[in-house]
Amino acid sequence: MARNTAKISTAQGAGEPRQTADATIAADAQALSEQLKAMRERLFPPTASKTLRAFSSGEAAKLIGVSDGYLRQLSLAGEGPQPETGAGGRRFYSLADINALRHHLADQALAKGNIAKARSYLPRRNAAGGEHMQVISVTNFKGGSGKTTSAVHLAQYLALSGHRVLAIDLDPQASLSALFGYQPELDLTGNDTLYGAIRYDADVRPLSDIIRGTYFPGLDIVPGNIELQEFEHETPQALARRQSGQDSGPLFFARIQETLKTVADDYDVVVIDCPPQLGYLTLSALCASTSVVVTVHPQMLDVASMNQFLFMTSDLLSVVREAGGTLNFDFLRYLVTRFEPNDGPQTQIVGFMRSLFGDRVLTAPMLKSTAVSDAGLTKQTLYEVGRENFTRATYDRALEAMNAVNQEVEVLIHAAWGW
Repeated sequence: MARNTAKISTAQGAGEPRQTADATIAADAQALSEQLKAMRERLFPPTASKTLRAFSSGEAAKLIGVSDGYLRQLSLAGEGPQPETGAGGRRFYSLADINALRHHLADQALAKGNIAKARSYLPRRNAAGGEHMQVISVTNFKGGSGKTTSAVHLAQYLALSGHRVLAIDLDPQASLSALFGYQPELDLTGNDTLYGAIRYDADVRPLSDIIRGTYFPGLDIVPGNIELQEFEHETPQALARRQSGQDSGPLFFARIQETLKTVADDYDVVVIDCPPQLGYLTLSALCASTSVVVTVHPQMLDVASMNQFLFMTSDLLSVVREAGGTLNFDFLRYLVTRFEPNDGPQTQIVGFMRSLFGDRVLTAPMLKSTAVSDAGLTKQTLYEVGRENFTRATYDRALEAMNAVNQEVEVLIHAAWGW
């Protein structure tokens, strides 16, 4: 039998040396990186960084929860920031403008003693009143379940609704980071991910130093890259040191929880995009979570995979509990993703799940939509692209479905705070 020499054939002519596999892969990675960088510079000139579009007065009014006419009255009265005026006198607001109007209206409501009204404008938790920061892990260990798409749209929706949000990319593949305009191999150096705050050695950094602002006011990010995988490699060594009495720091399952406590005063909600595997990173995220959303694509193989995921998660978390981990979720929900309502087998599988899990399956599914996939071609989300980029029916249908999913989660968050 021929011995494997870890070499692959390339386009060289006869007699030319073959390129080693690692060299070929490295060359491909470099070529792809350069093309992605060029694409980013074309899409987001002149600084190659993303910006958020302005919102029409109608969109702004809907986000705030008032009528367009009332927003016009505020503008005419000189209350709050003044909008930009476009062709035909159309008014446009930045998200920063919208948040300033939220503060203005919430202050007015509080002056009248109407706390509920103030919260409808500015849904900030009351930490002094015992309303804990919500940490939501979006997870599944099968790729293609819509995990990152769900996580990024949830984080952006909550920011658009007025919450203070921190998005954490815990996946070494860094897809969520890419959607926020990062190219990990170019924009991040060592210790720039959550790994820097949970590592076991003296190079550990405060999480506040790692967090980065985004072009979404009210939404910060902890980006990810391949260095997150180091936590999977180092944790067994740390456990061995602990058994021999050489390590007394927090166990792996408590490390994310402990570092999030250091920034709890700054955020209402943390959304964690977990890696598609059930390793130490995912377990640590679950132990830090107050709530969990499991994404499920309604195909039988995906449901069977989820079954194994649930068995494995239950077994591992029971071991964590016995070791002292605290596991108390405010809610656990299954989110049906990439759903096609006219697909009979998918509809049957969703019905099957609802009969098994009841209200733990979110009522609204995330529909499969060309609007979402087309937006992704330019590293954008449905909340970033304008309606003018699609046919009206396609955009409105996708946005309505996305909002329905995220509104359900928002209601669950507020219920956990006792609202």
